[in-house]
Amino acid sequence: MPAPIAVIIPSLNAAHALPAATEALLGGLTGGLLAELILSDGGSTDGISDVARELGATLVTGPKGRGGQIARGVAAARAPWVLILHADTHLSDDWVRAARSHMENHPDMAGWFKLGFRANGFAPRLVAGGANLRSRLLGLPYGDQGLLVARTTLEEVGGVPEIPLMEDVALALRLKGRLRPLDAIALTSAERYETEGWLRRSGGNLGTLMRYFLGASPEKLVARYERRDQNP
Repeated sequence: MPAPIAVIIPSLNAAHALPAATEALLGGLTGGLLAELILSDGGSTDGISDVARELGATLVTGPKGRGGQIARGVAAARAPWVLILHADTHLSDDWVRAARSHMENHPDMAGWFKLGFRANGFAPRLVAGGANLRSRLLGLPYGDQGLLVARTTLEEVGGVPEIPLMEDVALALRLKGRLRPLDAIALTSAERYETEGWLRRSGGNLGTLMRYFLGASPEKLVARYERRDQNP
């Protein structure tokens, strides 16, 4: 039976993060789940083509904007399932078992991983706990939690929204009623939280979500988001 999953990672000057992120996926390779790795780049200047070649990945290029990058990656995939990950996300060792169980028992559902941070202390646990509660109660997992979904299911809901920010929320709304948690953890980088401050970063993210629901355009939101990252 052919391996069923294509991993899609949007990248923008993230070459330094990719070796560790892909190393965490090796269990899927040895377990016969991973068919292909697709890096969808948005104009990196950090030697991403060399990294893609070293990783044996397919490199797709185009304008920056996470929604469009993910959509291009999905379009390039050949496997029946896609696993969408951020470049700084490391899946826990038990992700293979969780993914296999999901595909066998819930083939028409999309699965998200429980969030964790690669950091110690009360603040990381609190923020991750809030994110997991939001995901369960509101059906709004974010992109840093990963998403495992059949390509046919994506097609049924209209695909990945090609917007520069909040594509994860927009996709979650399209998948409403078809989302479920996976029994494994997506460990994401805490760098931005530690630089900006856990409370300030969390508040900023919540503010971005509220402005999106109130009708702010993703183009305006991404400009504000990028200013936050440049001026923490």
